Amino acid sequence: MDQSIIERVFATVFPLVAIGAIGFGYGRWRKPDIKLINQINMEVFVPLLVFVVLADQSVPIGHLGPMAFGAIIVVLGSGLLLWPVIAMSPWSIKTFLPPMMFNNVGNMGIPLILLAFGEDFLAIAVVCFIVEMTLHFSLGIFMINPKMRLISIFKQPVIIATIAGFAVALSGFQLPASASLPIDMLGQICIPLMLFTLGIRLTNISFDDWKVGLVGAILCPVSGILMAIAAQILLQLPPEQYAVLIVFGALPPAVLNYMVAEQYQQDPKRVASIVLIGNLMALISIPLTLSFVL
Repeated sequence: MDQSIIERVFATVFPLVAIGAIGFGYGRWRKPDIKLINQINMEVFVPLLVFVVLADQSVPIGHLGPMAFGAIIVVLGSGLLLWPVIAMSPWSIKTFLPPMMFNNVGNMGIPLILLAFGEDFLAIAVVCFIVEMTLHFSLGIFMINPKMRLISIFKQPVIIATIAGFAVALSGFQLPASASLPIDMLGQICIPLMLFTLGIRLTNISFDDWKVGLVGAILCPVSGILMAIAAQILLQLPPEQYAVLIVFGALPPAVLNYMVAEQYQQDPKRVASIVLIGNLMALISIPLTLSFVL
């Protein structure tokens, strides 16, 4: 492999690992309750980042459509691809399938894409995040709890921020610097905070059910990458966007899968193992993926 590629992969992955490791160390030391931190991040900092990126007049909204459709194909296609495989396994579809579909684009994906491709790709990373979060808070929860009400999706701050951001962009209204600067500053907090809290979260997850975790750690990125390739055949995205879509597909299961499983008591310990081992295995799969796309 070319030396410059190795250096670039290291420069991309090391900051993610370092921040997560600091969070892990702090979690082992202080054992903090991060519920409030995550709540503030998901209800304030992340929505503000989504809003300011979408409201930015320099980003053409139409340019984001094909990429969003590609992300939808990756999420839904992964589920369809693995459904028959999981149906033949001893594990519950409700337990195993959501972590295979909904990946860690928040905690890991956005920082990873920014470091690998640059600040110009923030809008694309946010689009992937919006697609994943919207599907997770709708289809993902419906898969576990078929009694959920669809209207509850529109109560999520991220969805509200998405609608508001698109509305501002389409209206042509330019936010004054005095308003956009503090929103942008608060939104930027969420990126390192996601990695830091991911490290803390991993201190509370055990290696129980390591076999299902190992299977999930392999199937999640493999199915995502295969569906990204399928999406490219259909959409013919520009090479840079296709590279981002491959990285999006290669991401490990989202920590949110564990939180949702815990909330609805859908085998949370087993989901925790899938999430933990999947994110640890990403230390191998993500550098390999980056070495390919870069």
